[in-house]
Amino acid sequence: MLALLERYREYGITLLRVVLGITFLMHGYLGAFILTPDGLSAYNISKGIPFPVMTAWFVILGHFLGGAALLLGAYTHLGALVNLFIMGGAIWFVHLEQGFFLKGITLDAANAVAGGYEYVLVLLAACVSVLLLGSGPLAVDRRSKRASLSP
Repeated sequence: MLALLERYREYGITLLRVVLGITFLMHGYLGAFILTPDGLSAYNISKGIPFPVMTAWFVILGHFLGGAALLLGAYTHLGALVNLFIMGGAIWFVHLEQGFFLKGITLDAANAVAGGYEYVLVLLAACVSVLLLGSGPLAVDRRSKRASLSP
């Protein structure tokens, strides 16, 4: 059993990268189309987040573009790094005061209840893992490196 798992070990980071990419893409969708940039800006104001409008757009675009980069495995480190900063800000400005455990969250920006930081911490750790381990197999980054090294 362990020999079989060892054979596919390198695909673990690929699975993490793809799921992380999908998660951030969906968060970008949430910010852009459900909460809306104006709603996210209003939420940022209510939490005292600096430059609330610019931060809202940074979060939306960072989640969309960074999520796409992670999903495809193209510019993987950049996608992970952008979302690492977003998750760090989310912990600091939104979730830390709520405690560790996740609570119910509503999608109404005016009445949103921030849950604890446990989920955001997992996303942050996943971003760090991708930064440290790279994109893994089945990634555009990996294929383009091979192509550029070929004679």
